[in-house]
Formats: sequence, structure tokens, C-alpha cells
Amino acid sequence: PWHRLPARAEELVRPPVWKLGHDSAGIVVRFRSDARRIDVRYALTKGTLAMPHMSASGVSGFELYVRHSGNWRWLAATKPRERSGELTLVDELPAGDREFALYLPLYNGVKDLELGVPTGSELAPAEARTAKPVVFYGTSITQGACASRPGACHVAILGRRLDRPTINLGFSGQGRMDLELADLLAEIDAAVYVVDCLPNMNPESIRERATGFLRRLRSARPEVPLVVVEDRTMPK
Repeated sequence: PWHRLPARAEELVRPPVWKLGHDSAGIVVRFRSDARRIDVRYALTKGTLAMPHMSASGVSGFELYVRHSGNWRWLAATKPRERSGELTLVDELPAGDREFALYLPLYNGVKDLELGVPTGSELAPAEARTAKPVVFYGTSITQGACASRPGACHVAILGRRLDRPTINLGFSGQGRMDLELADLLAEIDAAVYVVDCLPNMNPESIRERATGFLRRLRSARPEVPLVVVEDRTMPK
């Protein structure tokens, strides 16, 4: 399944966190192909394709990027109108072998996913990256609200700019420095941890949880840089 938390986390984290972990935010499929046309066949887990404040292209859409002259360039985005179906991502590409990156929906889950190319075209996994990932833990802002497309979330943007894997552990309304998340983050051999939870916390919860959470993560990964993001608003 295209989940962001391991199955055993169901017994560890709060139910809202577990439910949001089924959203595929930040998951990207990298592949190589010489196809001139690329289709996607998909089935989503939720029938709600859009939200009042966020379009279907960001909530439930797929977005395709291509590596061109060493840089990632936007290529296509979808706006699903059905829970499942087939969509053409791109057609009439110039001939040539390329590396692609397909971003999955930010606020929906993926049950099934298939890529389609014309008969005779090559389709293969991209070369595995050896760089350690940048791990983001936070709120709806981290998960991707209210980006217009999956690749427009700041976690995805940074991943392309740094050309490095990123892991999106943003949980809308639920980024509260839970100790269980500190343990799960520590299982990842990260290049750096970015903790961006303050929009879901108040002064009282910060006093109760922040020190314990950060010390727990620091004790498990003493050599990994730990970036704590300030809040965007002034508390009352």
C-alpha cells in the first residue's frame, strides 16, 4: 500500500495520525522511459476528490516532472473527476530516453497505480539514489495544504532543488510532537530532520511536549542535524 507509516504504527500512534498516514503526500515514483506518451491508471481510496479550500488537482491529482539538462522540469498534472480511471499524462514527446518523477496525491490515498506506455517503448525504474533523505515532520502545511498540485508542496520543491529524497510526515491538524513519532522518525537514517509542528500547538502543549520530543529524537540520532521551524503567527 502507498502508506506513509509502517503497518505496526497503527498500534503506536493516535487514530487521526494513523488515518492521515494513508494519504500519499510526498510519495514519488521515479522511472525511465523512451515513450512519447505516458498514461496513468489509478484507483484512489477516498471518494472526496476536492475540498472547499483545495482543488482536486492538489487533493487527489498526480503530477509528472522530467529531468531536462540536469534539472527537474514540470511536465503535466491531472485533475481527477472520478475515484478511479485512466488519464493521459503527456503525449507527443520528442524521441529520447528520459528520467521522470510522478508525484502522488497530497490528501487522498492510492489503492492501485499503473503506468502505461505504447507498445515497444521501454519502461524501467530509475537508478536508486544513495543520498540520505531529508525528513519533514509537521502539520497540514507540511502535508501540502493548500498546494495546487502535489509537486508544488514545499517538501517536494525542496526535494527537486536539492535533488535528494524527501520524506513527508505532515499530518493535517495532528503535528503535535508525539513521542511515538520521535521513535518512528529515529528509525529513518536521515540526512536532517525538519520539525515543523508549532502551527498545531499552543504555549501549553509546547511546554509539555517539545523538550521531551526533541531530546528523544536527539538521543536516538545524536549526529543528525535537527531543524526546528518557528511558528508563522504570534501566540496570544
